[in-house]
Amino acid sequence: MCRVSKVKKAALCGGTAPHFPPHTFFPDGSARVTDFSISIIQAPPVFLNLAASMDRAEELIRDAARLGATVVVFPEAWLPGYPVWLDESAGAALWGHRPAELLFRILFANCPVLEGPEIARLADLAAELSVEIVMGIQERRGSSIYNSVVRVTPSGWRDIHRKVMPTHNERLIWAAADGSTLRPWPGTHGPVGALICWEHWMPLARAARHQHGEVLHFALWPAVTELHLLASRHYAFEGQCYVAAAGTVLTRHDVLEGFDSLDTAEPGARLMLEAIPAERELLKSGGSAIIGPDASIVAIAASGDTSTLSATIDPDKLAEGRLYLDTAGHYSRPDIFELLVDTRERPGVRFTN
Repeated sequence: MCRVSKVKKAALCGGTAPHFPPHTFFPDGSARVTDFSISIIQAPPVFLNLAASMDRAEELIRDAARLGATVVVFPEAWLPGYPVWLDESAGAALWGHRPAELLFRILFANCPVLEGPEIARLADLAAELSVEIVMGIQERRGSSIYNSVVRVTPSGWRDIHRKVMPTHNERLIWAAADGSTLRPWPGTHGPVGALICWEHWMPLARAARHQHGEVLHFALWPAVTELHLLASRHYAFEGQCYVAAAGTVLTRHDVLEGFDSLDTAEPGARLMLEAIPAERELLKSGGSAIIGPDASIVAIAASGDTSTLSATIDPDKLAEGRLYLDTAGHYSRPDIFELLVDTRERPGVRFTN
């Protein structure tokens, strides 16, 4: 195990086919290896300020690309910041609580939409810098907010996954998604995919992702605590894939400073953030990790370290481990157990002639 706080080169399995059948290890049957670097961003956004956070994201992406990264991963809800007041502030769940209503209005206005300028800007950066960008967002869709992860590639390919089950108090602000985004994501090095936070404790969601034969899995967390690291390592071994577990470092000072950068005249909303206890300065500790398919820690960040994390990945381990365990193949019993995943969009209302 090692602790890494600067970008290093990484390598994964190669392949060139743009589309992949379910559970194909090398997309074109070859064993070529393409060197590339996976970088996990741990620095915080400009809290609740979408425009300023996009500027910071571009700077961080450019820095990582300059140092050789070809995949840049951001943590859960990084745009425009994980809603920490749900965990920290008394009154966040009170009905008719004016500070909570005002703060939600500000959050809603600062959430990106999938077809909006922020995602287009990420796509332009991906093409310009030849990097793949994986970004955790609070996605505004209609009149609801979803906890989502967006992936854009240099070729212009876009993927999205929306969290199917917001956890506990997250349901105050986030909607539950349907299964339409539980689909495989093609990549030049093989299938990749993502789950968000406690989805990693949904056995059937894991099974659906494992069926895609992921080479690399993006595990997005608000911070990678000891328990979250355990879930990420379990996922890596169960799926025999690499896992990039991404977490943010966020302080109470970051939260208030970000809010104060907004052009808003809503002091009532600030009261909700001021209610975060002063002794709770470090709200999210980062702790990102890159994990091998044998569940070993390839690289891990120290608590509170905002540096970009990256590590070298050994592609041979993918084939070696699947000699023993392939939960979507030889180590399964489809004659006994069967999972049906409904990937249809479920709008709730359909109009027919």
